[in-house]
Amino acid sequence: MTWLDGSAVNVALRTIGEDLDASLAQLQWINNGYLLMLASLILLGGSLGDRFGRRRVFVVGTVVFAGASVLCGLAPNAEVLVVARILQGVGGALLTPGSLAMIQGSFRPRDRAKAIGAWSGLGGVAGAVGPFVGGLLVDQASWRWIFLINLPLAVLTVVIAVRWVPETRDPHAPTTFDYTGAVLASLALGGTTYALIEWGGAGAPWAAAAGVLAAVAFVALERRETAPMVPPALFRDRTFSASNAMTFLVYAALGAVLFFLVIQLQTVSGYGALQAGLATLPITVCMLLLAARGGELGTRLGPRIPMTAGPLVMAVGTLLVMGVDADVSYWVDVLPGLTVFGLGLALMVAPLTATVLAAAPDDNAGIASGINNAVARAGSLIAVAALPVALGLGGDAYADPVAFDAAYGDAMLACAALLALGGLVSWFTIPRRLPG
Repeated sequence: MTWLDGSAVNVALRTIGEDLDASLAQLQWINNGYLLMLASLILLGGSLGDRFGRRRVFVVGTVVFAGASVLCGLAPNAEVLVVARILQGVGGALLTPGSLAMIQGSFRPRDRAKAIGAWSGLGGVAGAVGPFVGGLLVDQASWRWIFLINLPLAVLTVVIAVRWVPETRDPHAPTTFDYTGAVLASLALGGTTYALIEWGGAGAPWAAAAGVLAAVAFVALERRETAPMVPPALFRDRTFSASNAMTFLVYAALGAVLFFLVIQLQTVSGYGALQAGLATLPITVCMLLLAARGGELGTRLGPRIPMTAGPLVMAVGTLLVMGVDADVSYWVDVLPGLTVFGLGLALMVAPLTATVLAAAPDDNAGIASGINNAVARAGSLIAVAALPVALGLGGDAYADPVAFDAAYGDAMLACAALLALGGLVSWFTIPRRLPG
């Protein structure tokens, strides 16, 4: 549900903007309001799962996510939709880290790489098939069904979790929680995001200052807190820190590529929502067929090679889709680039996840997963907020073919640079073999 919604909404943004008379800034908040709460609270969600039971918190998060989805589907205006998306992010922060931590707590160490590969592959498929599902619903029904479809999915998820998923927890988890840290993290990301989206407005400098102060206070608090939301000890491990730095760069590019490409196909190339969604199917196919094998390859070769090659291959794919314009040819300008992009993503995802978890003690699986997920979402959040501002897009530019097309090429170049940098970070910092 979380991956599906995250990508399906991109396809629907243009239609949502027209239906609710929303500005580009409001469309960014519809996307970023969800990512903001997910990135801010996913760490707390991981800690709650370690303490109270990962399955229990996972089920609670699923119920919250489903309720917020219904509110999204019924939203009468852009403001209500933004609030509902923020609530969705709260639910996502509770259920997302638990899904991976349950694998880490239930599988033998030698089986985890393959299990994590399957988890990564299915999550990637859900994210990749989202544009297709979103386009189908927008064209054949209404964008509101992108959210309303989550209700039956949530019911099925809860039934499966309660009947077949074993409960796991950290027996050494603290009894207190770092709620102040969660608030400061939210303020830091929220202030920064608001300042980027509303750049040039009267409140932007104050929001930026508040974000910086909250970030400094968060770091200071985590150093003194007896049960910190982000244990500083985890970052003393070079592999853990490097993996998360690479995650930030790669997922910043991933979020921005999908955001810009889907709007470019609709606004400039004249694709309908369904056509734009179908255009991304090569990523789905690559993730479905190859993500688990990427995990196995990482086990045999070690994480450095796939975590270096994956982002570099994705960068090549990003450069190949720079040719998308008003005279686009799907077979020449879209299919080759997205296929290459999908191959790189499938090569990288499972080894990255396995490396992050291997660098942390098993008892900290929930919080380690939460940190990595938070870093990924924060990367996408900041990139989607910052790139339109950096490229001079604002107002209703998402509906202006000339303005959007002029910015699209520069956006893809920036994303390719981020991906290449992520590959270099991996090569120089990730070990050839994981410990143990």
